[in-house]
Amino acid sequence: MTRESQEEVPDEEWDRTFHTSISATFHLCKAALPHMSSGFVDHRELSVNCDSPSPTLAPYAATKAAIANFTASLAQMLVERGIRVNSGAPGPIWTPLIPATMPAEKVESFGGDTPLGRAGTAGGARCGVRPARLRRGQLHLRRPDRGDRGAADPLT
Repeated sequence: MTRESQEEVPDEEWDRTFHTSISATFHLCKAALPHMSSGFVDHRELSVNCDSPSPTLAPYAATKAAIANFTASLAQMLVERGIRVNSGAPGPIWTPLIPATMPAEKVESFGGDTPLGRAGTAGGARCGVRPARLRRGQLHLRRPDRGDRGAADPLT
């Protein structure tokens, strides 16, 4: 939800957002580690909010920054085991959360300040980056011959 001030953020919303986002990421990675071996690639999608946080989405943006930092730490921890960890931030993507968490005037202009002048889409009726384009970038980051480790690559 969008909130205009820190005082408007209910404690329960803050806790639920962190539990759903960063806590879930941590516990999923911890459970998966015993099953990972050399050559494994752990890739996660980030949000433009991890680097350019929206002030009205403070809980969400904070969790995305936490995931970015966790990813970078995990990449350094696992490099010696031959496990590559990276992430990508595809830029503003149209999802059902956009109209559910933003005022109507912001929904109308969502993504308009990007170099392409529009948001991408993970599917649905909105114009933008098609899922196949996002998948190509994601697959590129998962390729075993990629030499970089722990990089956050923007995919716009």
